[in-house]
Order: sequence, then structure tokens, then C-alpha cells
Amino acid sequence: MENFLTPSLILSLIFVVIGILIIAKGLVIVRQSEVMVIERLGSFNRVLESGVNIIVPFIERPRPITMIRYVRMGDDYHPVTTDEIRIDRRETVMDFPGQPVVTTDNVTVKINGALYYQIIDPRRAVYEVANMSQAVEVLAKTTLRSVVGKMELDKLFESRAEVNNAIQAEMEEPASKWGVKLTRVEVQDISMPEEVENAMRLQMAAERKRRATVTEAEGEKSAAIAMAQGQRESSILNAEGDKQSAILRAQGEQESIRLVLSAIGESEENKRTVVGYLLGQSYIKALPTMAQDGERVFVPYESSALLGSMGMFRELAGSPEDLVRKPLKDNDLRGGFVASAGS
Repeated sequence: MENFLTPSLILSLIFVVIGILIIAKGLVIVRQSEVMVIERLGSFNRVLESGVNIIVPFIERPRPITMIRYVRMGDDYHPVTTDEIRIDRRETVMDFPGQPVVTTDNVTVKINGALYYQIIDPRRAVYEVANMSQAVEVLAKTTLRSVVGKMELDKLFESRAEVNNAIQAEMEEPASKWGVKLTRVEVQDISMPEEVENAMRLQMAAERKRRATVTEAEGEKSAAIAMAQGQRESSILNAEGDKQSAILRAQGEQESIRLVLSAIGESEENKRTVVGYLLGQSYIKALPTMAQDGERVFVPYESSALLGSMGMFRELAGSPEDLVRKPLKDNDLRGGFVASAGS
């Protein structure tokens, strides 16, 4: 047994074990979407991509990156700091707790945001900043306060997308120096003091009441306009009817005059007689209206003559055709009278 374990064999076994340990220690498998930053004797050497890689043990070693992640415990989030030698290049979300922010109208609100970022340059993320995730978080909080501090409370609720874009635009340049790309920023929740929330609730109720009043007034206005348009159209139609009725009456009187003249002859004397008859009819129709404000109405001489001619027509003939058989006398067109409102 002593002859079998010779010094040379023992030395060979030692070298074999050391070789196995070196191979096991130097063989590094990097998973998909992960990278490793390798240092050689304390200085940057290379970045290992996904797959099987070989490093020199004790001379080359991975450089860890410090990451902060929030773990929810009860109702609060607590930060957990870890050193990771494998750098994840996938998009990562950082859900940092709510931050108190003062708006331009001196209202303190608590805003909870989420930040989506991706490490695109692992070397910068390790060497350009001491704690990359903490630096990104602090930058997001300060930028959030800066952007929201320039806005009023009402504008903040109406323009969340504008706030998100403004925060992302201000963070892109400093984050790019750390090898980080910001994909998007989201304002998740905005909490307000109770008295401010009650005031906003009263304001919304007053706004709804105002809108209802305006809508009711607009409805009444539309109804009044429609009614006025209907009355206008009705007046126009009534006026058109009166016009047509007057035209038809005038045409009927003209036809009556023509029939009378054709029956008694179209001499000048007969024409004056017919005209006097028609005027007398008009005076008789107007007498009740003229007598409304008094007991007696004095009819002028010319009107009496016209009324006398009208009475002569009634005595001489029952119809215009009878005038052919009953000739007129000159003294039948002369005379005057006084008409009483009671007669």
C-alpha cells in the first residue's frame, strides 16, 4: 500500500483536483437576457453574454451591481438592497411608495408612481454610478416633485399623461449616462387631504347643478324660439288667408258690378249709381263701430247721399236685374240725415 501512494502519484492527484476545481470555478453559464461584468485583477475586462463562458479563477471575477427592490409588508413598502452578479437586461418596474408633493395652489398631495426602465449598457450601470437603482429612484422622485410643483391641483388630475411625459423627458438624459433607458413613467395614485377632497366634492356637485341649470335654460330657450316661430308662421298664414279672402271679395264685388252694369247699361250715370250703392253698404257696415264711443253719429252730406242711393236700390228692386225695369230718378240721390246709435 505504501508503494502504491508514491509522492509522484499524490502530486498528480493534487493537480487533477486543482484542475477540476479550476474548471468548475471558471465555467460560467449565463442565462438568456442576462449579462455579467468581468473584472481582471480589479479592472474592467469584458462583459459575458448569454451562453457558456470561461473565466480564470482567482484572477477574473464578476463585478456585482447593487439593486433596490420594494417588498410590501402589510400596508407599507420596505426597501430591500441586494448585490447581484447577474445583470438583468429585461425591462424592470420600480414601484416606489407615495411621495408628498406641493402644487402651485399650495395643496399637498401624495403621489404613488411606477417607473419602467431597462439596462442597456451594463458597464456604465456598474461603473458610472454607485447604486444605479437608488439613483434612478431618487431622480424619479425629485423630477416628480419638480413637474407637479408647477401645476395646479385641477390640472394635475386632468393631465396625468402630460405629467408622465414630462417626467420621462426630464429623466432621459441623466439616466442615459448610467446606461439606463426609461421606457415609461406612470402616476398610479394621487391622494389628497380629507378637507380638500370634500371641497372638490362640493365643487363637482355645484358644477353638475350649474350644467343642469344651463341645460334647462337652453331647453326653455329652444321651446320659446319654437313657439315664436310657430306664432310667426301662424300669423303669416292668417295674413295670407286674409289677403286671399280680400282678393276673392274684391273679385266678387267686381263681378257683381259687372253683372249690374251689364243689366242696366254701362252709362256714366249708371256707373255712379252702382258706386254709390257699394259705398253706402260700406258706411252701413262701419256705423256700429263708429257709434261705440257715443250715442249719436253725424253722417256727412256726401255719405247721406250714398246711403240714400242705397235705400233707393232696395225700394226699386230686390236684385240688380230689376233696375232694368225700374229707372232711377235724379232726386233719389240727394238728401242727408242724422243716424242715431240706438236706431
